[in-house]
Amino acid sequence: MQSRALLNGLIGLCLTVLATTPVQAGEISTAEIVSSAVSPACVDYQAVGICAWLFCSYGCTVRTSVKVKHYVPELVVSSYNSTGANPWTDVAAMSPPVSGRAEGGGNMTGRHANARDILRFKNVDAIGHPATSMFSALNNMSGMICASGIFSMNPHFLSTLDTVGWRHALVERLYPQAYIPGMRELGRLGDNWGNIYPRSGFVSQSDDYRGGALAAQRVADLVTRSNSPHVYQPLTPAARDGWWPPLSAVVEGDASTHTWQALAPSLENSCSVWPDRGPLASYGDRTDGSGDYVWALWRPYSCCERRGQVLLVHTGG
Repeated sequence: MQSRALLNGLIGLCLTVLATTPVQAGEISTAEIVSSAVSPACVDYQAVGICAWLFCSYGCTVRTSVKVKHYVPELVVSSYNSTGANPWTDVAAMSPPVSGRAEGGGNMTGRHANARDILRFKNVDAIGHPATSMFSALNNMSGMICASGIFSMNPHFLSTLDTVGWRHALVERLYPQAYIPGMRELGRLGDNWGNIYPRSGFVSQSDDYRGGALAAQRVADLVTRSNSPHVYQPLTPAARDGWWPPLSAVVEGDASTHTWQALAPSLENSCSVWPDRGPLASYGDRTDGSGDYVWALWRPYSCCERRGQVLLVHTGG
């Protein structure tokens, strides 16, 4: 309990100087995104074990520290219709429309054989969460908080720069997951949001919110893996003594690899994986009329305060 209180107090202290500015519906500012990271439900802070360190000076002793585990907001993932109009307005200039290469998004006029599904196209940008630097700063102040493995505001995927991969997905269509039903699908029995492969901006989904979420899930999948046939910067940090990043890439529906926090058009203070409602539930209250959505991708980190030159052993996974 003391560790949780310390975490909340330090985060709150870092954010007292921040002031949010009102934005239009469906849009969000950097200050609002940073403030949204003050979410104990998303952080899910836990003490899980101990670390034993060998400390040597004139002699050698063994020192211990508490091993903690919590989620860190890694990426802000925007899924939106109009190319160049990222609803995270402060970074919209990172992905302007490129004449002759990137067209607009939105709903396609044609329909699939299944009349319930509409073919949609979503632009997606995945950019380093602006609060990651705050977690790194808190790590320097106290070893009880884990640093992030990425840099704030660093673009990991901009769909306008990946025109061939994101719009055509020629290589992606060769993966077995792209054509074998039941492989790598987002959803559950009676509530299938769509297939993860091919990882492109085209989604077949009658519900715009589900379609936007599916496109965001595809980007989270590809950026947390190496050697994907896309133009992107992989998010695959390597572990070091006393600091352990996520053990695996993002897997749809698996909260041990990631969770999502809704930022726009409505901001929520809780995190979950999709689907997060019943099969017959509506997402109308989350649907944006312009088809623009923003989520924060949280992933689990473990760490312990460094109290020696060599880590001898650690417990708690």
